[in-house]
Amino acid sequence: MVGDVGPWLDMRPVFGLMLAFLLLAGLLMVAFTSAYCARSHGRSFWLWFALSLVLPVVSYFVLFALILHQHMNQGQRLLNEARAILAAAARAAHPEEH
Repeated sequence: MVGDVGPWLDMRPVFGLMLAFLLLAGLLMVAFTSAYCARSHGRSFWLWFALSLVLPVVSYFVLFALILHQHMNQGQRLLNEARAILAAAARAAHPEEH
């Protein structure tokens, strides 16, 4: 009785659904991670979420390269620091509005 799989024969669709669910969950996790990272660096959340759904690995590395380039650029880094200082000064000057 080598070919007898018994109750496991009925479980194949369930394993297929579980595998599909795990793959979808992984894809969504990569998409949300990329989109959150993009949003925290001033880029569009939904654009990077959609790109990550279509091209998950490629968009992840492209976003990483863009963020690395932004951090390595001294002028951009100084501009971001100046914006943060101005935003903090505006919040301190008008605390009732925030």
